[in-house]
Amino acid sequence: MFSTLSTESRAAWRLARLGFHLLRGMAIVRWRFPHWDTARKRSIKRVWSQQLIHLLGLRLVATGTPPAGSALIVSNHISWLDIFVLNAATETHFVCKDEVRDWPVIGWLVEHTDTLFIARGSRSAAARASAAVLACLRAQDQVVVFPEGTTTNGTALLPFRPALFQAAVDAPCVVQPALLRYLDTDGGTSLASAYDGDITLWECLRAVTKAPHIVVQLAWLESVDASEGRRLACQQAEALIAQASGLPRLASPSSSD
Repeated sequence: MFSTLSTESRAAWRLARLGFHLLRGMAIVRWRFPHWDTARKRSIKRVWSQQLIHLLGLRLVATGTPPAGSALIVSNHISWLDIFVLNAATETHFVCKDEVRDWPVIGWLVEHTDTLFIARGSRSAAARASAAVLACLRAQDQVVVFPEGTTTNGTALLPFRPALFQAAVDAPCVVQPALLRYLDTDGGTSLASAYDGDITLWECLRAVTKAPHIVVQLAWLESVDASEGRRLACQQAEALIAQASGLPRLASPSSSD
């Protein structure tokens, strides 16, 4: 009973603090962002993301060297938390599926903080997203894409899709693979953070806030030269992440967009 009470109390406390933090974030974006320059907005976004991770009881451990200058950052995709973890580690734009706009509060914040959206199954939307990514990269910015196209529970990798790698070829810039892992108190894969399958955002959020402790590992891997084309860059980035993670791949490397 006491264990259950402790778990529920911890979750309630974290949720209350998260609610205040989200409202504070909305106020900052709505009232202060219009008056700040790009550098300050990105710095505040990074600090705010670091605070969000801390409030949820997560500890971020980063290894390797983050990219400097223009880079297409490609990462495996496990959770809605991935966006904030990477925001906490570097100042970047994101490419997200269009459904994220509909998430309560979080969707509004993501939409108003340098996020590029792409509609599933729409070639025209994919073309617009690619053009927007290319413009960011040519402006010497960094952009994060999740080439699996959807989330997993962190125990396997889906094949990477090469379409958005074309922006790194055209910019030109490096492709920077990044590996994300969420670990529980025993050092195993934490399923609490997984936002896949039929799990709702609320169910995932509840699982995260009830977990006693989650370590988020972010590993910056060897960069990939995109000059040989998007398909080869995609295959190399996928192979590096698979090798570093030790996770099985659910299919052979993707050969189509």
